[in-house]
Amino acid sequence: MDERLVIREFMPTLENDRKILSDFLARHQLRYEEDIEYAVGLCENDRLMACGCCAGALLKCFAVEEELRGKNVLGRIVSELVANRFSAGYYEPIVITPPYNRLLFVNCGFFPVAETEDLVFLEQSPDGIERYYAGMQQLEDAGKDAGAIVVNCNPFTRGHRYLVEYAAAHCDLLHIFVVQEDKSVFPFKVRFNLVEQGVADLPNVRVHAGGNYIISSATFPTYFLKKEDDAVELQAKLDATVFAKRIAPLLSLKVRFVGSEPKCPVTSQYNRVLHRVLPAAGIKVIEILRRTTKDGEVISASRVRSLLAEGIADSSLLKLVPETTYEYLISTNATPIIKALQQKGQKISRSYSNSKN
Repeated sequence: MDERLVIREFMPTLENDRKILSDFLARHQLRYEEDIEYAVGLCENDRLMACGCCAGALLKCFAVEEELRGKNVLGRIVSELVANRFSAGYYEPIVITPPYNRLLFVNCGFFPVAETEDLVFLEQSPDGIERYYAGMQQLEDAGKDAGAIVVNCNPFTRGHRYLVEYAAAHCDLLHIFVVQEDKSVFPFKVRFNLVEQGVADLPNVRVHAGGNYIISSATFPTYFLKKEDDAVELQAKLDATVFAKRIAPLLSLKVRFVGSEPKCPVTSQYNRVLHRVLPAAGIKVIEILRRTTKDGEVISASRVRSLLAEGIADSSLLKLVPETTYEYLISTNATPIIKALQQKGQKISRSYSNSKN
């Protein structure tokens, strides 16, 4: 590699670094993503010639000047990013990229997990997905009719409980995967604990962290997509493919349960993709109508958050959340989350008020 190229760290918290990265990516018809935590670049006389970024376990936002392509520039950038991710506690780095970049990352030591016609998902370990799910299946599971639910639970509601109860009654063993990224108001550890507590009385239910293999729309990279690309469709197809081809076979999953989403077009589209992809792989999809309260109100986590933002944290919430969630919401542990929701609500209210003036 050209000795004139010097590696440099870029910190997204610094406005100048962020602008340099954003401008460089824009010149390569790519978009800067706001969740970037760390970045590195190769510079020649202070001129940025190549860059790569990361957020959580995901490596992304790569760009290389034309004159440096084919000179193993990407390999050096990936090595720096992987080292940073290790120091931050992310030991299984992943990449999601268009298929035409597949070989570039394979040559950097990554291994494909799953691929669609639009995207390929790679990780640094040749058997990472097998190792991740190895402990989830037990000897007594052999021959059982196993199903799965993927949830975010921000927070866990009576609607989620209804979905779990229905699913658990229609299979011998139910695996619940909780989306792991901390992109929700309720942190992952809180959401996971509330799910565990909320289903603890159901003997055939197991709760797992989704890990890197349940691809959340909150962390799905879109920096390389064109304006006409449908990000939800692409993310859903890749996530469904990983589930169908890699996760389901490891756990002998034959059915996936989903809740209907009449008021959320994004989730409705996601469900439609599952209905297309999973049956083709021999996995049944069962969509369950949303539960409502006695007065006809649809039970949703967004409604719970809205009430909390309005300062309502009393027993009236029990029509929307189980007692385990309610006990958490009225505890001091939930105070910072409720305050954050209230502050967010105030900002939205002020923004709306200003737009009307």
